[in-house]
Order: sequence, then C-alpha cells, then structure tokens
Amino acid sequence: MMPLPTETIATAPSTTATGRAPSLSVVVPVYNEEDNVLPLVARIHEGLADYRGRWELLLVDDGSSDRSAARMGEAIAAYGAHVKRIRLARNSGQTAAMQAGIDHARGELIATLDGDLQNDPADIPRMVDELVAGDLDLLCGLRLDRKDAWLSRKLPSRIANRLIARVTGVRLHDYGCSLKLMRRDVIRQVRLYGEMHRLIPVWVATVTAPSRIAETPVRHHPRLHGRSKYGLSRTFRVLLDLLTAFFFLRFQARPGHFFGAIGLVVGALGSVAMLHLAFVKFVLGESIGGRPLLLIAILMMMFAAQFITTGIVAEIMTRVLHTPLAERHASADRASDAWREPHA
Repeated sequence: MMPLPTETIATAPSTTATGRAPSLSVVVPVYNEEDNVLPLVARIHEGLADYRGRWELLLVDDGSSDRSAARMGEAIAAYGAHVKRIRLARNSGQTAAMQAGIDHARGELIATLDGDLQNDPADIPRMVDELVAGDLDLLCGLRLDRKDAWLSRKLPSRIANRLIARVTGVRLHDYGCSLKLMRRDVIRQVRLYGEMHRLIPVWVATVTAPSRIAETPVRHHPRLHGRSKYGLSRTFRVLLDLLTAFFFLRFQARPGHFFGAIGLVVGALGSVAMLHLAFVKFVLGESIGGRPLLLIAILMMMFAAQFITTGIVAEIMTRVLHTPLAERHASADRASDAWREPHA
C-alpha cells in the first residue's frame, strides 16, 4: 500500500478561479441521534460559514425511533429552508439513507458524513479545494488520529482496508471514513444498495479511473452522545461486500465471461472424465455402470451447461436493463430551490 500522507490539515475557506466555489449538498444519514442533531447542524453551519458557493444540508432520517425527527424540524425552523429533512418510512440502513440523500441532492458536489459528530464539517471547504485543484471525482477522508476503540473498531478496519486495497486495486488507507466528497454526476452513475456505502471508492472506480480517486487527512472526534451502530460483525459483512465488488470491478460489463469461464472449466473436466470412461468401456471392455466417476462426470456436464446459460442470461439482462440513471434523478433536480447563499 502507499505510505500514509502526513500533510497538516489547513482551514482556509474554499475558493476557485472565479471566486465562487461549486454548489454543494451535504448529506447526513441519521439514525437515533437525537442528542447530536442540533449540535451537528450548528457545527456544519460554522464549518461552512465562509464557503463561497451555494449549499444545502440534507438530513436523512433512517426511520429513527427516538426524537431525531423532532430535532430535525427544530433545525429547519432555526436555520432555514436550505436545511431539508428526508424521512424514510422504516430503518433501511445507512446505504439506503445515503442513496436517498444523493437522489435529492442538487449540488455539483456532494459531501457525506456521519450524524454522530465524529466527522468534522470544517474539513469540507478544504476538501472542495483539493478536489477541484486535483480534478478528482472522489476525495475520501483519512482519519490519521482515529478516536475509536482499538480492538472492536481500529483493528478490524485496518485489516479490512488492507484486504480491500489488495483485492480491488483502489489504493486507499481508510475506506470506512464517512466524510467523503464526490461529484454528483459521477456518484449518480452508481446505485447504492445493501451495504455498499462501505465500499463507495470501489464502486466509483467502476465508472471512473482510480487515478481520479484520492484521500486526504481529516479530523476525527470521540463520540459524545449515543452509541455506535457497528461492531466486530461488520468485518464479515465487509468480506461479503468485497466479493460482490470484485465481481463488478472485473465483470460488470461482461458477466458472461465470469460464468462462462467457470462453465468451460467444469465442462472440460467432465469431458475428460467422459472420454476416460469411454476408453474403459469400449477399448478395455470393462463395465462403468457402477463407477462413481460416471455420476460425477454427468453432474459436471450439467453444471457446465447451467453456468454457460446463466452467463448468457446475465449478458442479456446487462444490455436490456441498463437504463440511464439520469432519468431516475430528473424529478429530484426539479425540487425546491432553497439554498444557503455564499458568505458575503
């Protein structure tokens, strides 16, 4: 893996060549964080106070069972219509909440962060500068001084990060940091579902060059209220997600090659077994009816046919069901025009 970056974290406000930064949507999935909502909204406004572009804040209530929804309503009343609440009917998980926020986002850039106050919104303007200056599509946060338990959070995360980097070829040190900045037109080419939010850099690498994905050091704070929604069980889910990501990275546009290759190998082995049995039967004159190899060879030929036909069906589905994602977002782009205007 690449060496860890050692740059210090600057706090200069974001600027561009025209003096106006790109419009920004900040997406925050929230689940049972009633004590964190108002401090989080306040901290986001402090961090973006000098941002030189229009911005909006999308709070996605992931079916919270506490008073998080009420706290979001108080935040909207206190700060204005540029703070919006998106409420899911039931708890669907962080990935679904994040996708809902991305669907409703109207900014040229989309920043995501957790609702537990561990990410620092003050890092966002600097990340905008770095993304624009580096012509990047995705900039991920790197928690150099992570404020989490070593055994239950840091160690599994470190193992998972190394494994993901080696398997996918997307060389990052911290895939799990929720503080990320991405271009809207790029992330909307990816549809997040299941628990894909953990591997956003990998999924983005399926629609853009890995060289346009980078990371930068960000601050990380200890959790003050509530409790973490993650534990050691996350490691096993990451492994399953990694297998899916590996498949899409290698065979997204040609799934028939994946299934077909397996079918050809299994079929070749079955054919060799059948030829051997034919030699035994017709040349040596021995009986093969009671040999286990005959049943194994027949099953291998059947499996080969199934894998090959599955590959053909997968190719057909890839071509027929691949509809432009822009159509899915057209209605969201015509939503409310409320923005937080740039600091004068």
